[in-house]
Amino acid sequence: MVQMKHARIIGFISVKGGVGKTTSVANLGFILANNFKKKVLVVDGNFSAPNLALHFGFVKPQYTLHDVLDGKVNIRKAIYEHSSGMHLLPSSLISKKVDYTKFGKHLAGLRSFYDVILIDSSPSFSEEMLATVGASDELFVLTTPDYVTLASTLHAVKVAKQKKTYLSGIIINKVRGKKYELSLDEIQNTTKVPVVSVLHDDEGLLEALAKTKPLAALKENNTVIEYKKLAAALIGERYRDSRLTTKVKGLFSKKLSQDEVNRAIVMVSHY
Repeated sequence: MVQMKHARIIGFISVKGGVGKTTSVANLGFILANNFKKKVLVVDGNFSAPNLALHFGFVKPQYTLHDVLDGKVNIRKAIYEHSSGMHLLPSSLISKKVDYTKFGKHLAGLRSFYDVILIDSSPSFSEEMLATVGASDELFVLTTPDYVTLASTLHAVKVAKQKKTYLSGIIINKVRGKKYELSLDEIQNTTKVPVVSVLHDDEGLLEALAKTKPLAALKENNTVIEYKKLAAALIGERYRDSRLTTKVKGLFSKKLSQDEVNRAIVMVSHY
């Protein structure tokens, strides 16, 4: 008997732009399809200022999510396949008002075709972001290690809890290792939400944007390894870093970092 797929729909939210939400969705989607051979759909839920498709070099798709929500085409016509095997559902670059209430229903109808569906939400508190929250089985909140962004992160966490959508964790991005930055513990203690990934500021991401490819398609560095660890956790697996430097470090310390512990919890919840 063939087991039917039933994709989990995972939303990535923030209430502030520039925290790396779209970049994270693009890389996680690529890695899940390319490295873990999963059936993956990434969705641009940023209806008013979409750019997820640009990360993959899709500039002028014939049909988009806007056309689907307007009732012009079946959702399957607005889905495109990337060379990695990942599927992409873009929104229109020149957008107009659509009925967001239909968003979740359309995505729910795709569950049997995929293992994972990832949504890149609008980076503001609006009906658009609430559409992602409502359509998702679980959420991750993106933040950077500063007080201004933390204030926005607290708001995003509050919205998720009010809507009773499961909050799997926080991803801290653009960390530079400076003393003035908020620490993992400070962010975790303030939000009362586990930090599942810490991503350092990486100029390689700018190169990837210029080449309209996810960073994971260009190289394997510390940032990509972190994305691979999180991607594995999303499907109930553990990614083992086989690099020599990691093995050497492991000889001197068997202690897991806090984000590794939290990622393990995410992994178990998806097993």
